[in-house]
Amino acid sequence: METNGETKFPYFLFGLMLGAIGGWMSILLARKESRDTLRERSAQSLEYLNQQANKLRERTEGIVEKGKEMLSQRCCSSQAATGNGTQAQQAAKPAN
Repeated sequence: METNGETKFPYFLFGLMLGAIGGWMSILLARKESRDTLRERSAQSLEYLNQQANKLRERTEGIVEKGKEMLSQRCCSSQAATGNGTQAQQAAKPAN
């Protein structure tokens, strides 16, 4: 690696060291930026999920209430129909 009486190896080592230092600094800076970015994204994702959960909770509460109303109406109407049916059967039976 000798050209015109001078060696280029020290220049190679110097360039290698500068590249390593630059790479190390960029890794340190990128790590902090990536942590901040990840923290912001996770906060946004958590907020979005909380909003969706609240919407889903509201929908399901409405559905549950409608279901309870339907069941109570059906139970009351079936009990009334059952009561009327037994009365009709008893009236239709001949007395022994």
